[in-house]
Amino acid sequence: MSQTFLDRTIDNLRFAWRELRDSSVVRSLGLDESQNRQDRWRRQIADCLARRGGAVSARSRAAALGHDFLRLDDGGKREFLHLLVNEFGVDRDRVGAIMADWNMADDLAEQALLETELRSELVPPFRTILKEFNSLPQGVKFLVDLRADLLRWRKEAPGLAILERDLKELLASWFDIGFLELQRITWNSPAALLEKLIAYEAVHAIQSWDDLKRRLAPDRRCFAFFHPGMPDEPLIFVEVALVSGIAGSVDALIQSDESDQDDDEAVVADTAIFYSISNAQAGLAGISFGDFLIKRVVGELQRDLPELKQFSTLSPIPALRGWMDKQLDAMTQKHETGLPKAIEAALHDCDDLMGPKPVARQPNEVSERTRANIEYLAAWYLLNAKRIETGSAFDPVAHFHLTNGSRIERLNWNGNGNSNGWMQSFGVMVNYLYDLSMIEKNHENYVGQGKIAASSVVKRLLR
Repeated sequence: MSQTFLDRTIDNLRFAWRELRDSSVVRSLGLDESQNRQDRWRRQIADCLARRGGAVSARSRAAALGHDFLRLDDGGKREFLHLLVNEFGVDRDRVGAIMADWNMADDLAEQALLETELRSELVPPFRTILKEFNSLPQGVKFLVDLRADLLRWRKEAPGLAILERDLKELLASWFDIGFLELQRITWNSPAALLEKLIAYEAVHAIQSWDDLKRRLAPDRRCFAFFHPGMPDEPLIFVEVALVSGIAGSVDALIQSDESDQDDDEAVVADTAIFYSISNAQAGLAGISFGDFLIKRVVGELQRDLPELKQFSTLSPIPALRGWMDKQLDAMTQKHETGLPKAIEAALHDCDDLMGPKPVARQPNEVSERTRANIEYLAAWYLLNAKRIETGSAFDPVAHFHLTNGSRIERLNWNGNGNSNGWMQSFGVMVNYLYDLSMIEKNHENYVGQGKIAASSVVKRLLR
């Protein structure tokens, strides 16, 4: 996202909170601008936590604190947040004392009271500050952007990890598919929203306004999910192409020029292809919006276009090449990979594509033998490569669609022939099919048992 676009968002927050900040309640606090700024922050935070006065007073104090925070540069923000975490976190001495009392308690009733007290003490005071921000105009957006900053600072500010985790927990409780609103985006949507679609598109970059207009043509659909607390900020964009049959090339979808069609012209198609799903908010990374997000879009498409018979994606395999690199490195160093011998042999055959001087740089330069090995590896990877800590599919896009109840339908050689597609997966793309009669069963099998649904075509690639 451009800095200008980000600055505009921050300016909107500042403007939204200025009136609250300037209220007589805050002016009466008598904050001394000559104070050391950390002392001033301590006093402001303490005033917020004291909750003197009514709800208006609390909102005004939170707005003043938030407005001052937004004026800081990155270094100042980290300084503020370190103070917040270090001085307004859990009182560990108090927690220890309650646990000691619990161990010495004589009866269950006394233990129950101490457990209630312990639960209260384990909630850090800084969480109260976060909740105060949430109550402000555009407060949810402020917290989402704050987590985006915390994720960006992970390496340089590891001491803020506890705040990031706590904020993630809060946001996860507020963002669920049941709370989200689905809207169709068209060429007639507000310009500010269209600008955000261009800025946030993360899968296939939108090159120009003409490119955007093609993606909003009559044979296309674009949807966005919104949260009531962020009504002007899209969370996810979903781009759909209406075609005949399951598509195997993203170039054919993106470069197709149907924009000269009349808006009222009937779209002749039997298949909806989800070709781009973009998370528009970096601060919501790793937070699930529920397991049936795609099913909800499918329902919308069915209502508008009952002639559609198939619902499929055309998806990248973003982690395939990185996984192959890691396995080849382990093999080179004689480390145990735990892979079947046939997979190791196929990896070895692809080794000359991986170094600084690869024998090919695009799919049409690859030999038939190597192509077969790449397709074999891609199929095995999607069906068998798992994350050790969770047991879920190693590939993040695969995990998303499998969680949503799809099955792996087909691999597509040269599905994405550009440099990014080559670097991710040697140009291979995959179709995840959403069979409406099987979505819930596929979801349950994957989430509950780790079983991955796949077509016979994909399974045959495993020889």
